[in-house]
Amino acid sequence: MKNYTLEIVGLLILTTIISCEHIDDFIGHGDMQDQSITSLQYIDEYVLPDGSMYAGTEVGGLSGIDYADGKWYMISDDAKAPIRFYTADIQFNENGFENVTINGVTELLNGSNLPFADGEVDPEAIRITPGGSVLWSSEGNINGGVDPFIRIANMKGTYKSNITLSEKFKVSIEDNRGPRHNGVIEGLSVSFDKAGYWASMELPLFEDGSEPLIEDTDSPVRMAFINTSGTFGKEFAYELDPIARKFDETAFTVNGVVEILEYDTDKFLVLERSFSTGYADGGNNVKIYDVDASKATDVSGMDSLKGADYKKATKELLFDFESVRGQLTDGVVDNIEGITFGPELKNGNRSLVLVADNNFSAFGPQLNQFILLEVK
Repeated sequence: MKNYTLEIVGLLILTTIISCEHIDDFIGHGDMQDQSITSLQYIDEYVLPDGSMYAGTEVGGLSGIDYADGKWYMISDDAKAPIRFYTADIQFNENGFENVTINGVTELLNGSNLPFADGEVDPEAIRITPGGSVLWSSEGNINGGVDPFIRIANMKGTYKSNITLSEKFKVSIEDNRGPRHNGVIEGLSVSFDKAGYWASMELPLFEDGSEPLIEDTDSPVRMAFINTSGTFGKEFAYELDPIARKFDETAFTVNGVVEILEYDTDKFLVLERSFSTGYADGGNNVKIYDVDASKATDVSGMDSLKGADYKKATKELLFDFESVRGQLTDGVVDNIEGITFGPELKNGNRSLVLVADNNFSAFGPQLNQFILLEVK
């Protein structure tokens, strides 16, 4: 008599593998250990010279950074072709940086595996999947009617697949609904269990709340889980701080989430940046929060968060860059937008490396600034 139980189990396993379009991107890196974080300690800063060139491209706009399999990856938010990410050799020890050297550049291609046109995308975040692919995001152009996206490419920049974006994060034809311009998918993280990804929005959706002001406001942003089939799943809400500095009516101001990093199940490092024009030190106030979403409500099914009954993730200040401003070049905390865990230091503690998007100094002198922290 045949063993039909074994045949059925085998068929179920085979069906699961076939139906998981992105299965190769979820091959684990290794065992998980206790990842608790009590504090972050500043070690050093490194500034890559403004206007640095590599292979005919200007190195700048570094809005995302990741470290995987002993290599460093950084995406440029340059909207002009080639849309690209860089690889680098970043050397440091427990005493500080030794060197940051760009050693490669790769053009990211569109869904037809052709170069993007100028202004077609707005790259923001990059992560290397456990399977060794490149996960990256574009904020699109909401005012221009161009949807944001999250895509997967291979290491040569060739298009592999597209994450199915939740409708709420696409350009809306209705007034006062949908994402704000330049405030959509700013951050990405591989999930701690390697079973998916997280995407963080920079600003609240119109239907969820207002942009932060100098006064305290109800300004929740959504952070969404992306499952192994490449579709959006559960979401939780994270409350933004008010704008950090006073400003006049002519100033441009913003405060939002610029990156996310899950370090344990439902535990995140969240990089929050406030910016106001008109300040000689650059006008940036940057903080790293320790965020716990374990008891947060799944808000994925909520059409609007305004007046809704739900529980937000909790946040606790872990590191304020104001505490080290005096140790940085010209007292500038620049437009820090990228964060990643690096290799272990000699004492066994993890390193944390951050990078600033210098906007190609389009609005005044800025820095390709790298920051090294020790995780305790």
